Amino acid sequence: MSAQTAARATAYPAPSRPRPTTAPAAAPRLRVVRAPEHARTRVPFILACMAVLAGALLSALLLNTSMAASAYAEYDLSNELGRLNQDQQDLTAQLDAKASPTQLAAAATALGMVPTNGTGWLRLSDGSVQGVPEPAGAGG
Repeated sequence: MSAQTAARATAYPAPSRPRPTTAPAAAPRLRVVRAPEHARTRVPFILACMAVLAGALLSALLLNTSMAASAYAEYDLSNELGRLNQDQQDLTAQLDAKASPTQLAAAATALGMVPTNGTGWLRLSDGSVQGVPEPAGAGG
């Protein structure tokens, strides 16, 4: 036999490996891990901030508008007050002019009154006439 055939004929058995023994259930080295929780989203916070900002801007706009409307109303009332004060001064001047002695005499003559020559008073307690009254002339 040749050396090759002799090597083929003798086969060496494979070295025996120790069989794994089933040990009591130890904690496995690998385990299932949950996915990491997502961080909280900032969208609700941003929306709340935007809502507060929008509310503040809207209230400032409404306040500014109402103040402008009040300023226009105040201006109109101030003008009306000035006109009414001027009317009051005009009426007071007219009243003073009509209350002057010359105007009163002219108004009395227009009503048919005549000037008197003397004056007298009547005392009501005893019915006596004081002073020197004279009858007014007829027809002025």
